Amino acid sequence: MPEYPDLDLPDNPKLADNITHFARALRKAGLPIGPGRTLDAIRAVEAAGFTEKRDFYWTLHACFVSRPEHRQVFSQLFRLYWRDPRYMEQMMSMMLPAIRGVQEERIAEAGEKRAAEALLDGADQPAPEREAPEEETRIEIDASLTMSEEERLRSLDFEQMSTEEIARARRMLAKLTLPVQPLKTRRRLASPRGARIDAARTLRAAMRQGGDLRTLVRSKPRDRWPALVTLCDISGSMSQYSRMVLHFLHAVANEKGAGWAKVHAFTFGTRLTNITRHLRTRDVDQALAAAGAEAQDWEGGTRIGDCLHSFNRDWSRRVMGQGAVVLLITDGLDRGDPGALAHEMQRLQLSARHLIWLNPLLRWDGFAPRARGIAAMLPHVDSFRAGHSVAAIEDLAAALSRPDDRGERDRLIAALRS
Repeated sequence: MPEYPDLDLPDNPKLADNITHFARALRKAGLPIGPGRTLDAIRAVEAAGFTEKRDFYWTLHACFVSRPEHRQVFSQLFRLYWRDPRYMEQMMSMMLPAIRGVQEERIAEAGEKRAAEALLDGADQPAPEREAPEEETRIEIDASLTMSEEERLRSLDFEQMSTEEIARARRMLAKLTLPVQPLKTRRRLASPRGARIDAARTLRAAMRQGGDLRTLVRSKPRDRWPALVTLCDISGSMSQYSRMVLHFLHAVANEKGAGWAKVHAFTFGTRLTNITRHLRTRDVDQALAAAGAEAQDWEGGTRIGDCLHSFNRDWSRRVMGQGAVVLLITDGLDRGDPGALAHEMQRLQLSARHLIWLNPLLRWDGFAPRARGIAAMLPHVDSFRAGHSVAAIEDLAAALSRPDDRGERDRLIAALRS
């Protein structure tokens, strides 16, 4: 439940102007708000009144928030705009240059950086209280130029990106390809350069030629392309990471000549949802909006074991029958029975040709599989990799070209057993 600050609301003559400016800041933060919604919000506030801060919050929320991923940005921006001085000071400290030793550095939570940038867009930022020495300033600039902007964005955590950075990261992900190795089958295909003589085709050719064995027909194994199955955790701690991965998968699903037989996508939090048909929509924004409407448990709780059980029972035979490659995107933080979770993970691994687990927690240097859910799942995956940045997704694309890739799996299993 969001916190409601003590509102410093304007008088009625300026109410429309303030709501209009608030809607403009929300639009800069990425919410799809136009003049129609702004007018609806003004009329709704006039009808409902604004004497109660809770009523005022939810009235604007009903008018401006249409997608689950916009709730937190709206909440942060509401607190900023409607005069919470303590919170405004925190946001200003994030946006202004900080002097070492004067204030404590704090990592922005989800939505905070985008809300602050939208509200402070175009405003003059005051200079710090005291300036650093010229020599120290030159050192700071030299250090910042050691990495290009693109390299910085590639390694930046999805959760800490601003609206502009998210848009740029999505454009980078849309250009990535996901290579796939064809599978060799028992069926043979006629080929003049084949290594094996095809006896059946050779005899049929001889019969058409009057019984004379004049030519030897050669053949090679027929290639078959595997399917890609993705299971994305959309609980509160994973929603931003899964949203970026789904953006990438949309590009893969709509890429011509990508090689994958089919691309299937499922989301899970408290329940399993099949969003495969939405990825076939050409427009990525429409596809993800439809997927968000289909999955009603965005940013909710998580029951990994129950959702994997539903997949193994209802969908595994339908989508995994052709040696599919499975991507599992989750942090593994499950409070259910670890024994049941391990059993479902084992069933999933046995059904898949290759099971890759992307876990954003792996970005931390001191990561260890101490959580019960992670310890139960880790032995039943073929590869364990990070999935928190553009660079991590690029590494995934490279790993798929190496069927023997294990990522961090073996090292962490050794640590788990020690």
